[in-house]
Amino acid sequence: MLRTALRNLLAHKARLAMTVLAVSLGVTFVSGTLVFADSTAAAHRAAASKNFAGIDVTVTEKAPEPGTNGGSRTGVLDDTLVTELARVPGVAAVRPSADGSATLNAADGSPLRADQARSHLAGAYVPGKDGKDSRHPLTEGRAPANSGEIAVDRGTAAAGRFHVGDTITLATDGPVMTKRLVGIVTTDDSRVTTGGTLVLFDKATAQRLFAAPGHYTGIDLTAAAGTTAYELADRITAVLPADRAEATTGQAQAAQQAILVDTLTRGYEKVPMVFAGVSLFIGSFLIVNTFTMLVKRRTRETALLRAIGASRRQVSRSVLLEALVVGLAASAAGFLLGLGVAVVLPRLLGGDSTLPSGPLVIGPRPVVAALGVGVGVTVLAAWLPSRRAARTSPVEAMRTAEQPPPAQRFRLRGAVGLGLLVLGAGRLVSLSGAKDASEENLRDAMAGCGLFAAALIVLAPLLAAPVIRLTGRLTGRFGVTGRLARENALRDPRRTAATAATLLISTGLVTGLAVIGHSTGQALDRQAAAGLGADYVVSTRSTTTGIDPGALRRLAHTPGVRAAHAITDSTLFTGSGVRQISGVDPATARDTMKLDFVSGSAENLAPGRIAVSTTLARDNGVTTGGMLNVQMGRAGKSTTYRVVGVYKDNPVARDALGSRAEIAANSFLPGSVQRVLLRTDGPATAALENRLRTAVGNNPLLKVQDREQLVREAAGTMGDLLDVMYGMLGIGVVISALGIVNTLAMSVAERTREIGALRALGMDRAGVRRMIRLEALTVAGFGTLLGLAGGLFGAWAVGSLANGAIEQYTLVLPWGTLLLVCLLSLAIAVPAAAVPARRAAALSPLEAAANT
Repeated sequence: MLRTALRNLLAHKARLAMTVLAVSLGVTFVSGTLVFADSTAAAHRAAASKNFAGIDVTVTEKAPEPGTNGGSRTGVLDDTLVTELARVPGVAAVRPSADGSATLNAADGSPLRADQARSHLAGAYVPGKDGKDSRHPLTEGRAPANSGEIAVDRGTAAAGRFHVGDTITLATDGPVMTKRLVGIVTTDDSRVTTGGTLVLFDKATAQRLFAAPGHYTGIDLTAAAGTTAYELADRITAVLPADRAEATTGQAQAAQQAILVDTLTRGYEKVPMVFAGVSLFIGSFLIVNTFTMLVKRRTRETALLRAIGASRRQVSRSVLLEALVVGLAASAAGFLLGLGVAVVLPRLLGGDSTLPSGPLVIGPRPVVAALGVGVGVTVLAAWLPSRRAARTSPVEAMRTAEQPPPAQRFRLRGAVGLGLLVLGAGRLVSLSGAKDASEENLRDAMAGCGLFAAALIVLAPLLAAPVIRLTGRLTGRFGVTGRLARENALRDPRRTAATAATLLISTGLVTGLAVIGHSTGQALDRQAAAGLGADYVVSTRSTTTGIDPGALRRLAHTPGVRAAHAITDSTLFTGSGVRQISGVDPATARDTMKLDFVSGSAENLAPGRIAVSTTLARDNGVTTGGMLNVQMGRAGKSTTYRVVGVYKDNPVARDALGSRAEIAANSFLPGSVQRVLLRTDGPATAALENRLRTAVGNNPLLKVQDREQLVREAAGTMGDLLDVMYGMLGIGVVISALGIVNTLAMSVAERTREIGALRALGMDRAGVRRMIRLEALTVAGFGTLLGLAGGLFGAWAVGSLANGAIEQYTLVLPWGTLLLVCLLSLAIAVPAAAVPARRAAALSPLEAAANT
């Protein structure tokens, strides 16, 4: 039986190659993602180790204790402490630092890498005895010598198009500043080399900006030969005031960064793993279909084996052995392709050099995963065909005609399919009235979609005949070849359904995501536009500073500005979680926010009184006139507030509204302003926007956006969903093409005599090719039609949950996207049928007679 299995593999190697390709796609994403994650984590750890090279101990101030209203730094890290630490036995070198953050404008005036996910480091250029800073070697120019000069790293200079001698606009935690660039340095800090920026000041300026004159934010120490980092840390700790400063080893800091790295790299795995799951799920249908057709073609051969003594178990093991070999081949091919994916992923995910470079790290995890996934999926998918092969009786060897499946099997399939359909559709319909996007409802929706998809797959052979007869009217317009193509697709409904299942799943998944994504994007657009009464919004990118008073005054007096309303944003801790509260002027709130109050009004806002959104009111069970116990901002204790109004959810107003004077006094940044809403005399223009940017000094920490820009920003997250959606469609199309090629190739081999007879009756080669192509289009159309119907139904049912999270949500069909999905799904049938059609057209009547 082993030799028989190997012989069968060699006899059908071309057809099984399609299965290998389908499985290897999933293995590629799995192994490639794991290699990428291991390699990225190793590169981050290596970069972190390089960051702390030469640092054995770092001394920092202790953070303020909780409940001290934020506190203030004790200022213990000064020149006196530096001198004292230098005298500690075992200290070879002491290097104080004054570090913070600074955001720059590029040469064209736009904020440089202003995304908050990036690091915008700033510090002091601290020369050693040789006059050079060993951490920041100069490559061009000189070190900053006074408060008007800075140096930047080479990557920042390239990204901002800076040259020595340029005047650069930047901001640290307040008003904008202008400095002259006098030097360009290099750095090994991974926070900078992976997409961040670095600005260096002279020591006195850095101390004034980030600490205090004569003080530092940290002190790095290097141990002398013969002294370990832990020994030095103990000696340093004995010198430090226990309640004001602490010593940490360089290894401990590197370990902390490694934890952050692991969290970061786990996030990079999500999208590729989604593609891997989709490709393996869709590919499993191709495996089942391929082995089912192979088993069916070898019915007489299997029956002869049974007649000469082969047991059912031996026959089943023979098919599973073939699947095992196919799985091993797919695992090997997928793993090799995965190495290429691991090389490409940093460019796709990292974008602007956000990931460190390093060698590929191939550990045991991706190898085991490749083998487990490739072999496991293939053998599992081949299990049902192996069972069918084992049920072949010896008498099948004497039959010359193919026997149709028993009628009871179709009845059983219909009963199972209808049961799944009732369960899945019933669960989805029950959710259609729900307005709560809770975790439980989302789980129910996913379960309902899974049951509904399984029902379509089970019922597909029963639906094939009526659907294909309906769509066959289009192919019938091509005459005899069209009618023959339709009848060929109907000849074996199970095979047609199995071939179309890949397109059914991918088209249904993409259709559902496209409809929900498009509807959500439209809802976010409407929500952002409906909640904003202002024409412009000026906001801060920084979480540590607000908009300075000078900028507020200049904005209010900018020509074209009719009114400027300041808003203080803070955090609200409630029983239902962490929320956001906006401090506004009650008298002018309605001028810049389109507030739709269900009850109460904003005019009643005052100290001790707040208004809440409908979601916050529902989650905490309060109404207008009720009391809500919350903790606001930096306040160390809970306070009870009276609710004076409930308004419909509004992204501009956030979760709650309060009096600005009270919110500003209790925020983490007392007295600060995070947003300014502007009403103008006319429509938004480029000239007015430039005047507003000038009014805030072109501060890179501040954003100036009109209504249209705010709406685009609110809907910007839909771009990621669309990218995933089209990726899934691409995977489905590729695997569907492989399935169509496989099915048609086997179908042509089975119909050799029939095709030869058609040729003998006068059908030319072009007609044969057209017949095969139309058959492929018929199968693809069947899968696409079922997928569209299933995806639209799922999107309609699940969309109500989105309505619970976004009040303005309504189902909107993206007709252009749906048309594109249909065209892509159908278009793949033509190239997929090319090889089988050419092979069929090459058959002659004499060759057909020779195969009888």
